[in-house]
Amino acid sequence: MSNTKSIAVIGAGAIGGITAAFLSAAGHNVQIVCKYEDKASLAREAGLHITGIRGEHFVKMNAVADIEQLSGKKDYILIVTKTYDMPDAAKRALKFAHKDTVFVSMQNGICVDAMSAIVGNNTVGCVIGWGSTMQPDGTLNMTSEGEFVIGGDLDLSELKQIFSDVMPTRISANIINELYSKMIINACITSMGVLSGLGLGVMLKSSRARNIFIGVMKEAMQVADAMKLTVPPFANKLNYYSFIKGNHIFAKLKRHALIRIIGFKYRRLKSSSLASLRRGKPTEIDYFNGFIADKGRELSVPTPLNSRIVVMIKQIEQGNRDITPANFAELTALL
Repeated sequence: MSNTKSIAVIGAGAIGGITAAFLSAAGHNVQIVCKYEDKASLAREAGLHITGIRGEHFVKMNAVADIEQLSGKKDYILIVTKTYDMPDAAKRALKFAHKDTVFVSMQNGICVDAMSAIVGNNTVGCVIGWGSTMQPDGTLNMTSEGEFVIGGDLDLSELKQIFSDVMPTRISANIINELYSKMIINACITSMGVLSGLGLGVMLKSSRARNIFIGVMKEAMQVADAMKLTVPPFANKLNYYSFIKGNHIFAKLKRHALIRIIGFKYRRLKSSSLASLRRGKPTEIDYFNGFIADKGRELSVPTPLNSRIVVMIKQIEQGNRDITPANFAELTALL
């Protein structure tokens, strides 16, 4: 039975914490790495505090502060760290793996090749198609429902069953395409949230922000074409190909209307990179707009908008630029 499998979740943030808590509540054998002892102690004693669209829960966890404190060999190791922390986490987790242990990359960027280089072929990519945020007090707030999408060169039927105890899960035959689809959304929403400091609902009320959103997406799809990717609709709803098609007035109005709908539906969503900045951590810009810009340079596809966003967010990280909606004016000139 799947609930006899030993699962490690490395990362107790908004996604990792909620995933681990719901898996544990469903009866799975879960151990979570919280990074800090005070947080691990709180998870053990009071439980992870989850709020949002599924109600309020306190879920007590088998929690440790460091990867080295995990116990026993794990059947599944879910790495739910920031993209730039994944390689170190994977290396440190190897000692808790057996020959059939499955490692799952749950980053927003495209990390499956980098993870496979460390842990081997038992690597699974995972797209998170639901929303959550961590509150300043550590509360994990689920902001939207959605799905998991998993893919890799393995039989994933058991993992699908396990993940389905958290969120509906489907298996993709080409996880890179799925990851790219999600990355486009992060390049639009997460990065623009860093530049402006605004939540998604407020941000997408601005026509200037929506125009930038569309411009980022168009560049990303041009790069995808050069990479010979077939990008699936995001969350089975947003078809990028039809979305960017056409320059007549009706097509433009339709694009803006759809973005307004997205902004309203996910209005409570806030940029995870903005939250990282406010905790004194770097963003994942290199793996979102930076990935698009790098691939564009490699394949001779112009990406002026994505390239400039990378520069501006690096300036914010270095303390040389303010976080303000006024940053959108500079990008508008590139449209």
